Amino acid sequence: MSDDALSKDRFFQRLGQLSEEMIAAHDKDFTMGALVLAARFIAEGKPVGQRPTAATTP
Repeated sequence: MSDDALSKDRFFQRLGQLSEEMIAAHDKDFTMGALVLAARFIAEGKPVGQRPTAATTP
């Protein structure tokens, strides 16, 4: 397996673990919504994982 493939595999494992933790703490609907929202932010070029500051909120 290439270094790139190994890196992607490790990230996918981490994402899976985080998803399991989120499901255990909340539920599947919350987890799916959060992951879809994160994907949307990535697609739109918005910062992911950062809370808005007073300067960035409308």
